[in-house]
Amino acid sequence: MMEKRNSAGIIGTGWYVPEKVITNEDLEQMVDTNNAWIVERTGIHERHVAREDQPVSDLAERAARMALEDAGVRAEDLDLIIVATMTPDRTIPSTACILQDRLGASKAGAFDLSAACSGFAYAAATACQFIETGVYRHILVVGAETLSKVVDWTDRNTCILFGDGAGAAVFGPVDKGFGLLSFDLGSDGAGGDLLDIPAGGSQKPLTAESLLMHENCIHMDGRAVFRFAVKILGETVEKSLERAGIEKTEIDWLVPHQANTRIIDAAAKRLELPAEKVIVDIGKYGNMSAASIPVALAEAVQAHRFKKGDLIALAGFGAGLTWASCIMKWAKED
Repeated sequence: MMEKRNSAGIIGTGWYVPEKVITNEDLEQMVDTNNAWIVERTGIHERHVAREDQPVSDLAERAARMALEDAGVRAEDLDLIIVATMTPDRTIPSTACILQDRLGASKAGAFDLSAACSGFAYAAATACQFIETGVYRHILVVGAETLSKVVDWTDRNTCILFGDGAGAAVFGPVDKGFGLLSFDLGSDGAGGDLLDIPAGGSQKPLTAESLLMHENCIHMDGRAVFRFAVKILGETVEKSLERAGIEKTEIDWLVPHQANTRIIDAAAKRLELPAEKVIVDIGKYGNMSAASIPVALAEAVQAHRFKKGDLIALAGFGAGLTWASCIMKWAKED
């Protein structure tokens, strides 16, 4: 194992959501549902949706440029780009390579990371290892999704949940003792069928029949995923806190994956965090998978909610099944 030489943390953030909005009232005209039920069960009021001709790389680029400007880092000075997504532009090339070209990041390696809604936390932990060991200096991490393109808009159980967006963070060396303090990454592949897209891979290539059956869209056992999430979201943060030697009473902010307000509330209760310490924007955006955490983070930064030295917990869960959390000591001056 290489010796840790640097502290690594976030030095710039950015975000973007498409202009088009679908409200709960709009969904009432599309499927058998109603606004009151959606809000009560999920906390979602509306979600943003990409244009038909707008790929996820477009969302990623807009968030990335904002993050680079915030960090004061030029694209050509990036060493690596990691894009966390489950809705890439194409199977190959990776969306990260497409983004690398569009940004003009001529020196950067690039790859996609697939951990669904846990993707940004997975990617953040990965990026920091390269910086801490001195291999790389500046890494762009983007969580970006166009879930509207893989949602079955006739399925009232799933189409109400998801939205499109992108969040980005530039990671680099920070003052000693700041930045990433610890992380926890986990998976349970036995639960993979609880949340998946059945067709489109090598196991079940797309056919006319699978398209007719909407097997190219998200399928979810909502109750099972809810039970899993209520347990794991708080648990993964507790593991990261233990590794960092920090008590949960010391957390200043929780930035959770935005899937359901009841899941977020359960995690906050377990961690003994008051509502004012939890960043929640699900009402505006719905579940944006890998984009949820970085968009919430970037919006909070833009609103000047964090100050240097704040202890921030990032936590996500998703298809795989996967989960991940990071504890960061905020290194950026307001």
